[in-house]
Parts: sequence; C-alpha cells; structure tokens
Amino acid sequence: MSQSEAMQQAMRELEAAMKAADVWKQEVPQPQAFMSREPFCVDTMSLPQWLRYVLLARLQALIDAGTAFPSPSSIAPAAELYLKEYPTGKRLPLIQALERIDGIMNDA
Repeated sequence: MSQSEAMQQAMRELEAAMKAADVWKQEVPQPQAFMSREPFCVDTMSLPQWLRYVLLARLQALIDAGTAFPSPSSIAPAAELYLKEYPTGKRLPLIQALERIDGIMNDA
C-alpha cells in the first residue's frame, strides 16, 4: 500500500471515528478563522472543526497534488488533551486514527 493510500485509509478512519463520537457535524468556520497562526487554530476553531476543515482538507490537497506530507507530526498527543473529557469509547477511536495519521506523516 502506498503512503497516499495508507493516508486515505487513515483519513476515512478519522471521519468514521468523528461521526461515531458525534463531532463530525461542525459549523464551517468563518474565513478569518483559517488565518490563525496558532497550532491547530486553537484561538479560532474547536479541535473537531480543525480536524474536519483544516487537517483533512490539507491532507487531501497534498494527496491530490502528489506532494509529500509534512513531518514531524504530533496531532494525537494534542488531541488527547482536548478530548480528555470525552468518554473512552468515543475518545480512543479518534486518538487511534490520529496516531495512524501521525505515523504515516512521520514515516515520510
């Protein structure tokens, strides 16, 4: 399996985990929210918004362009802090999907 194929599979897993955790349906952030210079746009978006509208969109754009993934990546540890209040059954699939994404980017 190519790196792009592995990433697309991990992205599908993240989407499924977000849907199962009821965090997929997010309001589209205002255009200025995307201008944030903070990691994960923490000052302008919720983590689920960032995952859906920034991370997944940028990863898909990199795949479509045939461009290398950025590395190093450590999204999962940051998400663990944000999601610590979520029930384990909803939190773990999200973290595991993000760990796969981190692993693919870090192997680049």
